[in-house]
Amino acid sequence: MVATPIGNAEDVTLRALSLLRGADVVACEDTRVTAKLLARHGISCPLVPYHDHNAERMRPLLLERLRQGQSVALVADAGTPLVSDPGFKLVREAVALGLPVTTLPGASAPLAALVLSGLPSDRFFFGGFLPARTAARRRALEELAAVPATLIFFEAAPRLAASLGDMAETLGERKAAVARELTKLHEEVRRGTLAELAAHYAGAGAPRGEVVIVVAPPAKEAAAPTEDALDAQLLAALDAMSIRDASAAVAAATGLKRRDIYARALALRGQGK
Repeated sequence: MVATPIGNAEDVTLRALSLLRGADVVACEDTRVTAKLLARHGISCPLVPYHDHNAERMRPLLLERLRQGQSVALVADAGTPLVSDPGFKLVREAVALGLPVTTLPGASAPLAALVLSGLPSDRFFFGGFLPARTAARRRALEELAAVPATLIFFEAAPRLAASLGDMAETLGERKAAVARELTKLHEEVRRGTLAELAAHYAGAGAPRGEVVIVVAPPAKEAAAPTEDALDAQLLAALDAMSIRDASAAVAAATGLKRRDIYARALALRGQGK
């Protein structure tokens, strides 16, 4: 079995075309979409639908073809198969049966969006689709808030503004990018902070097409000052302020807990420093 993205005719590789010509059957999301693309490249091959609504019924039939030694090509209308679709279950069962599986990498929306976002790409986390309901979506975002990596999400266009608003509330003032229709004719990328993007799409309305959101990782916390440096800051503040005000000022400047700074300030005053 081979898994390959062929939704965009311009992106399909020569190797993918070669294997599609030799396939016994092509399993695809929408036979009408795939038929047009194969016709464009002069490929004639039986097509069968394989998607969320029929996967449980079709999977045993495709596995039986593989057991018989047939070549099955699994394709996606757009993007890479097995990313947020039922294809992974087919591969999982094929692997469990010891059947050969390979992939022909092509256009991948998450990776394309990451590259175009201009955000750090050395470490990233793909979160798939967030929950549709606000409370559940915010809980999911809270779980990911501390992940030290760029975050990538799929989102339905009608929920885009609401999701960006929840991200701004939950993740804070981070840079982000919204990419749509990647590698297609109407490809578009909009960059800004989460709050800016939320405001834009709340006013402009839902965009058309497939949407990917890329969010910058959390800001790195500054290293805590050494004990001597902290004492120097506190002593300088104590020269001009009360213990309470000096503790508050140093806590705000260092990010350390106010009660710990206050205790240290009391100790410094008690030592006569």
